[in-house]
Amino acid sequence: MGLNETCTRRPRMSHFSNPHSSDPHSPNSTPFDPQPRDPNPLLHYQDFVLSLIQRYAAQVDFLSIRLEQSESSLILLRGTQTETLSEEFTLGGQVRVCHRGGWGFTSFNRIESLLERIEEAIAAAKWVGDSITTLAPIEPLQVSVPLALTGTHPREVSIAQKKTLCAGYAEVLHSVSPRVATVSVRYLDRLQNSLYATSEGTLLAQSSVDMELRFAATARHNSRVQTGRETTGSRQGFEDLQGLEHQVKQAADRAVHALDLPTVQGGTYTVVIDPILTGLFVHEAFGHLSEADMAYDNPEFLEVMTLGKTFGPPTLNIYDGAGLPGHRGSYLYDDEGVPSTITPLIQDGVLVGRLHSRETAGRLGETPTGNARCLNYKYPPLVRMTNTWIGRGTTPVQDLLTDIKTGLYARNWLGGMTNGEMFTFSAGEAWMIRHGELAEPVKDITLSGNAFRTLSQIEAIGDDFYWDESGGCGKAEQSGLSVGCGGPSLRLRNIVVSGETPDERG
Repeated sequence: MGLNETCTRRPRMSHFSNPHSSDPHSPNSTPFDPQPRDPNPLLHYQDFVLSLIQRYAAQVDFLSIRLEQSESSLILLRGTQTETLSEEFTLGGQVRVCHRGGWGFTSFNRIESLLERIEEAIAAAKWVGDSITTLAPIEPLQVSVPLALTGTHPREVSIAQKKTLCAGYAEVLHSVSPRVATVSVRYLDRLQNSLYATSEGTLLAQSSVDMELRFAATARHNSRVQTGRETTGSRQGFEDLQGLEHQVKQAADRAVHALDLPTVQGGTYTVVIDPILTGLFVHEAFGHLSEADMAYDNPEFLEVMTLGKTFGPPTLNIYDGAGLPGHRGSYLYDDEGVPSTITPLIQDGVLVGRLHSRETAGRLGETPTGNARCLNYKYPPLVRMTNTWIGRGTTPVQDLLTDIKTGLYARNWLGGMTNGEMFTFSAGEAWMIRHGELAEPVKDITLSGNAFRTLSQIEAIGDDFYWDESGGCGKAEQSGLSVGCGGPSLRLRNIVVSGETPDERG
């Protein structure tokens, strides 16, 4: 079957109570059970949604309806004040239509307006469509994915208990030193239920929970100011956010300690970074470049990202995938109903893959990877990373410093940004390396460079590995999408480090 033909395929719609087949993708995902452990409240809309799909499917090449119900808690403590304490309950949805290559999209928060929104999206798609609809083929499925938790559901914990938890962490930050001037603690949890139906026959119900805690402490002495941050997240259970006093204290300790450190002298160094910075680097500096919507309508960039091109040493392997269970970027199906995968991006230093939605895969003649994601019903799915990591190496971590006459060891993250191929990251802590040994600590470490050049400058890959579950990714106004990042320690040569010039140091 050709790629274009999938857009006009009209299989008979199935209900969950009459599933077409069991889900072959994961043993944790089963066809609809009339009494699921965690019932999705949107299931009673399935007949209504399917009737509208049947009514309008013949008018366009592709039609999808997504309903979404969510519950969330948000707490923000700043200093000694509670700045935000809220619980939100939302019910809404979106309609996506593709006709002759043109897309129409509408979102809504009144279910009773769904018919009008479908007609608006169809009209929009027909106004702009003037070519061929090309979506990579997938097998239609009828599956309900229940909520999977290993611990306590955060929606079963009272807002008062959550506030007490945050207040305790704020107290820990304050208690580190009189030099701690301000602190902040931000807590967020969100339960999201969705029901997704398409004109191709997919009917998918999914439920997920995401939780996140962010801590920050700003220390001040005279005119000197330093900030330390920690972030953690989980999709497993509320217990993962408890008992973090040691991690929270580290944020304040770093801020206070950095007040009295010398600023690093700017220059070009051999740099060893820890796994947390490796995860940030692979996500920001390379992961976004692997998202195929960056390439399919940009011939110059597509040429740069030619499959088969060498980008790093033979020991370099980079992956992305929601099919790796247990992480913040993990799920069974993306927001187009495509099963999650694990996608090799670089193998043995060679570019071998990229991340796709159905449209980007269709346009480039490749296979969907399950990377179409939307933050919520207000936004259309985009090509987004899930869990992105560099594979473990073979160099013992203690050997990464060997033979470095003058270099830098950086760990943890403070902030960063990317612009195309260029990246800039700030490390949370750093030490000078002198004659193969860690020497004096320094502060204000900013690493920058070109992503492709930096990949080729990897000299060694450590035999350690760490998953960082603190990620919240932003793209095209959709910020805060949960992701996972991982990797080993890396040794990189010729990295530009910003800091004081020799004249400034006196």
